Amino acid sequence: MSYILAIDQGTSSSRAILYDADGRAVASAQQTFEMSFPQAGWVEQDPEEIWRTVLATTQEVLGQASGPVTAIGITNQRETTLVWERATGQCIYPAIVWQDSRTAARCEAMRASDTGELPELIASQTGLLIDPYFSSTKLAWILDEVPGARQRAAAGELCFGTVDSYLIWRLTGGTSHVTDATNASRTQLFDIAVQAWSEQLLDYFDIPAAILPEVLDSAAAFGITAENVLGAAIPITGVAGDQQAALVGQGCFAQGQSKSTYGTGCFVMANTGAKIVRSQQQLLSTVAYRIGGQPTYALEGSIFVAGVGIKWLRDQLRLIDDAAETSAAYEACDGDSGGVYVVPALTGLGAPYWQPRAKGMITGLQLDTNRDQVITAALQAVAFQTQELLAAMAADGAVVEQLRIDGGMVVNDHLCQFLADLLNVPVQRPVDVETTALGAAILAGVGAGLHADLAAAGSAWRLDRAFEPAMTDVRRQELLQDYAGAVRQVLAGLPE
Repeated sequence: MSYILAIDQGTSSSRAILYDADGRAVASAQQTFEMSFPQAGWVEQDPEEIWRTVLATTQEVLGQASGPVTAIGITNQRETTLVWERATGQCIYPAIVWQDSRTAARCEAMRASDTGELPELIASQTGLLIDPYFSSTKLAWILDEVPGARQRAAAGELCFGTVDSYLIWRLTGGTSHVTDATNASRTQLFDIAVQAWSEQLLDYFDIPAAILPEVLDSAAAFGITAENVLGAAIPITGVAGDQQAALVGQGCFAQGQSKSTYGTGCFVMANTGAKIVRSQQQLLSTVAYRIGGQPTYALEGSIFVAGVGIKWLRDQLRLIDDAAETSAAYEACDGDSGGVYVVPALTGLGAPYWQPRAKGMITGLQLDTNRDQVITAALQAVAFQTQELLAAMAADGAVVEQLRIDGGMVVNDHLCQFLADLLNVPVQRPVDVETTALGAAILAGVGAGLHADLAAAGSAWRLDRAFEPAMTDVRRQELLQDYAGAVRQVLAGLPE
């Protein structure tokens, strides 16, 4: 029996999962690592810690394979920005994480440009909005702030990449500087219509083309691992950003199929086929995957705080010792937060607001408010944010009639049912909720020629449980109105 290895490098941990020919996980390993917060709004990671955890988990899983590993797929946290030396592979600055908002002032100045041409150029070419979330201003900041970096980049001495590019470089011993179309589409430097780096945007951000990786399909020959790194020469044949990989892992290959992933953040993505849907609701147009040179597009809504909000309850507020306790808290108050609402703008507000300076808020507190109600409100905030995204998608013409969900949070049945109730659509949870890694394995299988196409590879998707809406319309509208009021309070408190 042969296997496919999936590397899932996330915001808070690195995992490696071994899949058999039927798409079933047979071995896995995971290691967490920490982020650092040098200043308010700054979020960084140690590139060597990312690499160490990836290498350790990969080697552990490879040691459990009872047959040959024929291909590797990689999925990764997107937008996180790294710059390293070609000669040594060492980064010249810590990884700037997607949650980082240090470039908020620059983004505000870009949005306020007198002519208004820049926001339109960025939207038309990249499908994205001006926000610190994306890689462009992060990369420009590194080139501006690290002495000599821009000159070294122009001379070809430095490499830029999102996490996938960095891992491929390290895994191949520095022989492959590549990325895939999904990750490229999140840099704010890639023209998603013509599928090429934008010369206009590179010129605007003063980014030398020599620093950029080559952009390949999501299923392609990305390189071969160096034997002195993994102990074996294994082809890397599938790569996608985590949310696109989850779309693939959920089997959403038809136009209109949608998924929502609940990890560190929450990301709703709807397949729009060969058409780029230009959002009027501040959602993102992005590449879902590219196979055989043909891109499939998606409409996406991005929520910055989901699972990390539960982590915040644990590590900062000390309301819980383990994420599993949220279920007991929900049951203790029978899912009634007692009028308490949490707007978890802990790193700003994402779609559809795009307010990086927004601050989190807990409203509706009273003398009889208890711990369980605050925990429940924090859990339900994920569903409220998801509803905002689905409403925006409907306004853009991408109506979601059924939602497939995945990620670590969806093991909580209470959250899944509340999602179905609040969204008023059926919610489907698969047997394997870690669909980002599965999506990477599916792409690797296609890239290695083990499957004829995505549909054949994605047939491994299996339903665990379907959650049907059971809430009255009156109750649903009451909750939505109250949460909207809490969001208005947050927006009213934005600095001038």
